[in-house]
Amino acid sequence: MDELNGTAHATIGAGAGFVVAQSVQADLTTTLLLVGMGGLAGLLPDIDIDGKLSNKITLSHTLIRSVAQLIGFMMIIYIFLEGTGAEQWLGIGAGVAIIVISSFIKQRHMLTITGLGVLAGGISLQEIWLILLGIYIIIASFVPHRSYTHSLLGIGYIAFIAHYLEQAFSIEGIFLACLIGYCSHLVADMKILPFNKRGVKFFLPFSSKEF
Repeated sequence: MDELNGTAHATIGAGAGFVVAQSVQADLTTTLLLVGMGGLAGLLPDIDIDGKLSNKITLSHTLIRSVAQLIGFMMIIYIFLEGTGAEQWLGIGAGVAIIVISSFIKQRHMLTITGLGVLAGGISLQEIWLILLGIYIIIASFVPHRSYTHSLLGIGYIAFIAHYLEQAFSIEGIFLACLIGYCSHLVADMKILPFNKRGVKFFLPFSSKEF
């Protein structure tokens, strides 16, 4: 093994979400939400996978598809609860399209189209976190594995998404659960751990040094 698999990253991220939930004294429902968001954030850095890479990748094609479908499902639930009128139907339609399309297309195309769908949903709902997430997914579908999503730029970008996500849901702990869950993935991919042959290029694009 030269890096952790997706299950391990999700588990670590979920654990981070649980710790955050305990620190804010969340109730059971909120705890489950923060655990889920931490786990999802723990997977996000590896959405950058290039199917043409010869190196071992962390997430399988099936898991990438599952993440895309989960995002589509979350969009539908959120829009159903928060949207109104035409924007509700447009948002739900975008979420359904993500789920359906991601079942048929190839990994790289799937990620790009998923990002476009999330972006469209964010614009229709005027939700900044959805717009930023859509842009993140689109960019991630074109960059090499362990590059910008595994850098300080990636952390900073996710921090913006998490900030607006917490504002949208008005639930304390979402920001920390997402941010710590995301950072836990990068720490687990560092060369200081004996099972990682490759490290993390924290300072892209200014330096390609691996840590």
